[in-house]
Amino acid sequence: MRPVTYTAAADVAGAISAVAGNPDAAYLGGGTTLIDLMKIDVMAPAHLVDVTGIQSRDPRLARIDEMGDGRLRIGALVSNSDLAHHPAVRTRYPVLSEALLSGATVQLRNMATVAGNLLQRTRCYYFRDTASPCNKRQPGTGCSATGGYNRMHAVLGGSDQCIATNPSDMCVALSALDAVVRVRGPAGERTIALVDFHRVPGDSPEQDTVLEHGDFIVGVDIPALPFAARSHYLKIRDRSSYAFALASVAAALDIQDDVIRGARLALGGVGTKPWRAREAELILVGRPATVDTYREAATAALRDAVPQRHNAFKIELAKRTIVRALTTVGRMV
Repeated sequence: MRPVTYTAAADVAGAISAVAGNPDAAYLGGGTTLIDLMKIDVMAPAHLVDVTGIQSRDPRLARIDEMGDGRLRIGALVSNSDLAHHPAVRTRYPVLSEALLSGATVQLRNMATVAGNLLQRTRCYYFRDTASPCNKRQPGTGCSATGGYNRMHAVLGGSDQCIATNPSDMCVALSALDAVVRVRGPAGERTIALVDFHRVPGDSPEQDTVLEHGDFIVGVDIPALPFAARSHYLKIRDRSSYAFALASVAAALDIQDDVIRGARLALGGVGTKPWRAREAELILVGRPATVDTYREAATAALRDAVPQRHNAFKIELAKRTIVRALTTVGRMV
């Protein structure tokens, strides 16, 4: 049995000091990912720093605030359930509420935090099987998925080192909404655009994000985006609940006189990170809000897709999901 020590942090500064000074330490929030992976020996921190009690000293970490400039400020310790059901989220950013409610179960959403969702590890079966070589789990051992069963794996953003998908629904919606992650570390506080927060695997698949060891996620800001009230999250999966996406789409459109004036589009289930479809957005803007326009945008979004032996179907599936999601948003009043 491997010993694990535990402390409860009193404040953010203390938490950062405890983790940054110990390469084998990790933050513990809701634990819905970390504890799960510790049980199967995929992650093995020697010291856990519990951050859930910090909110008693800094309640902003567990709060959702509407800021004076129209931003929505979400604390890192806000539960996925509280975020999904918050009135401002449901009315101003329905795509985010729908994304959160499409993931996991009620019990998990009640425990899972915003910060934990941002840091979810892949659900690649080879990553979670310690008997299988996996560059993400143990760099340099190889990628079992490239030559194995890869139906659930990525067609966008992969490399010869890793083709594992990012599992988060929340992050796909946040990517489409131009969200910004607020981070505090030993060197101070900084912000990271959500689209830049997660990394594609390249030659370093073990690095999921751009965070440095000891960095503490303070929260997420979503900018004011009036047309996000006209948005939708569509998730296609093998069963209707408690299943990860084969393909998903977060879409928002600003339509005036049947012409698209603004667009946001992000994909899940098909990329090694939450995938913002910038080229597709450019195609949509200034064009009529028609199925033909949506199909052209969908083709552009998957133009660089690289299929594997068992997941080529995801390319056409993702295109159809984009068209359906955009059509749904286009019909909203």
